[in-house]
Amino acid sequence: MTKTYAYNTTVISAIATAQGPGGVAIVRMSGEGALQIARAMCGRETFEPNRMYPAEIDGGTLKDFGLVVWFKAPRSFTGEDVVEFHCHGGSEIARAVLKRTLALGARLAGRGEFTKRAFLNGKLSLSAAEGMADMINASSEAEVRAGYLLYGETLANSVRRMQAQILEALAGVEADLDFPEEDLNASSRAQTEATMSEVEASLSSLLGQYRAGRRVKDGVRVAIAGRPNAGKSSLFNALLGYGRTIVSPAAGTTRDTVEETLLIHGVRFLITDTAGLRESGDAVEQEGIRRAEQAIRAADLIVYLKEEGDEPCFPAQTPVVTVGAKCDVKRETGCEIYVSSRTGEGIEALKECIYTRGFGRENDGAFLMEERHFGALKRAHAGAVSALGAIRGGLPPELYAEELRAAYSALGEITGETATEAVVSAIFEKFCVGK
Repeated sequence: MTKTYAYNTTVISAIATAQGPGGVAIVRMSGEGALQIARAMCGRETFEPNRMYPAEIDGGTLKDFGLVVWFKAPRSFTGEDVVEFHCHGGSEIARAVLKRTLALGARLAGRGEFTKRAFLNGKLSLSAAEGMADMINASSEAEVRAGYLLYGETLANSVRRMQAQILEALAGVEADLDFPEEDLNASSRAQTEATMSEVEASLSSLLGQYRAGRRVKDGVRVAIAGRPNAGKSSLFNALLGYGRTIVSPAAGTTRDTVEETLLIHGVRFLITDTAGLRESGDAVEQEGIRRAEQAIRAADLIVYLKEEGDEPCFPAQTPVVTVGAKCDVKRETGCEIYVSSRTGEGIEALKECIYTRGFGRENDGAFLMEERHFGALKRAHAGAVSALGAIRGGLPPELYAEELRAAYSALGEITGETATEAVVSAIFEKFCVGK
């Protein structure tokens, strides 16, 4: 059930570093014939793999003095011969070197084509490639950490272990079907049930990561709520460390929601300052309150600034941190944390509480962020549950054998083993040229 791919002889070439001025620009080639192009461009015949050679690089219309390195197949990122020219930074130098490689027989690489070749040549799984993309496009440390776990084959290795277990179960089932006269069904059924129970538990554990993984990718939504003039905007500014919103002693100053990003321990929190919650006959303020209520309903965590006499009604499933604001002036009863936006008292403690209640330290290793992976795992889990139901219900092996195959195939979508060409192409289209 493993795909095999032919060695790609077409040389592709692209600029692998960001455009614009810089210290170094890298032009990368991959494919059989890359070394011949390098020889023609730097006048050197002898290369040892994995060694940097200083050389005058011929860019056709210009020359540059830089470094050349050859990574010999299959011990390279793509699994093919790879050559890199390390030039001086600057758009024109890199473009000239790239243009020269194309003139000597290479073609311009497509989006993500280097990584796609690495996948097709068995150098990394499809999920590892997606982890690399997550690292490149990350906007927080937590996303980088989660992407790195994917890139390091953490998910793929878990999937492969489960696939091996399913294959073991299938082997027993198919033996029962092929040799019914041996009367092995009872013992085989018990072993298959035990194996698939273990697989189902592993799948459930992975699926349980998805909520935290999506928060790593999308950010944790936090709504600051309370009555007018409770100190919401002051707290919002204190958490951010600068004056983002207008603060006034006049109640009802905030008429709209304002959202900003706050990084806590590398996790992105989307903090929303909301209008004060109260009855109002002003049409503009009513709209602000409607938007505040909308932000509260969408929040993963509510930071509620309590005042005496409040009876708030928040969504039952959303955790709430009850805060006593303005603790330098007054101290409300029944609050978890007391803060003063003016003096800074309690602000760091509140940040820690937001992190713990909104994300959780136990989730720092979450790596299941992609909806594609979640969908495949759900289908695999459904297959495992159906197979277990059939086994425990005493149904014949041929009925649950198909469920086992479906679970195996769904898991293969994650590593790429059973992914369609359309899915593979769509994933690598998300990459930039040169990666």
